[in-house]
Amino acid sequence: MSHDSPVLDPLVREGIARFIEQIPFNKLLGIELLSIEEDAVEMRVPMRPELVGNYLHGILHGGVTATILDVAGGLMALVGASLKNQHLSSSERMARLSKLGTIDLRVDYLRPGRGTAFIARATPLRSGNKVAVIRCELHALEGELIAVGTGTYLCG
Repeated sequence: MSHDSPVLDPLVREGIARFIEQIPFNKLLGIELLSIEEDAVEMRVPMRPELVGNYLHGILHGGVTATILDVAGGLMALVGASLKNQHLSSSERMARLSKLGTIDLRVDYLRPGRGTAFIARATPLRSGNKVAVIRCELHALEGELIAVGTGTYLCG
């Protein structure tokens, strides 16, 4: 990042982390936030029996894969929108950020989801005033690329 790029305020970063961690479905899946940066976010999901889609082979359910990619992409879009709206008052910023939502998500399943845990990483492809396009990857903790996704998010 260049020195002129906006920097996420530590309080905003903490607020975003708390927000993501408070969503009941994220808790149900066991999503753990690893990092929030201006240009990337990472999260981890430990494999559990409840997340298996193919019980004969112990493979992660495809819906869980898509969800993890969507949560990571949404979080990256939220970071980008937060950076763009730092000039607004707290209430105006929250009003805009509360409108964030997924417009479209494409997931390419590359390999079966085998592993002890999975790491999702999201990076922005484009961040406009109203729409953000985010690229996400899901790797097994052991390193194998499981799936990639591209999400389009409404950002205000």
